[in-house]
Amino acid sequence: MLCRGIRGATTVEANTRQAILDATAELLAAMVETNDIRAEDVASAFFTTTPDLNAEFPALAARSLGWNDVALLCGHEMTVVGSLPMCLRILLHVNTDKRADQIVHVYLRGAKVLRPDFQFEPHSQP
Repeated sequence: MLCRGIRGATTVEANTRQAILDATAELLAAMVETNDIRAEDVASAFFTTTPDLNAEFPALAARSLGWNDVALLCGHEMTVVGSLPMCLRILLHVNTDKRADQIVHVYLRGAKVLRPDFQFEPHSQP
């Protein structure tokens, strides 16, 4: 079994606690469902937000999903001129037998512009 990285990103509608938690939960759910992830297979999760999102730790959404034994870390993205604002990213490290080309990276809402090569739509994957 290998440890693979699974990436995801979304945008958040407002810098509020609830908006951050809702967007994080939506993105995590899509990543988990699409890649058939079990919480016990997640080695760690790294959550980042752009500096304009600071009303709550996104990792709290993972804790509310029962990820109590998963190592979680939050941070801010670099401030790069012209980068996508109000953006939340997740990098999951998952123990899996899947090949790298079988991993589905998930980009939702306004974050779809970050990776147009990953045109994911929730619930559209087999």
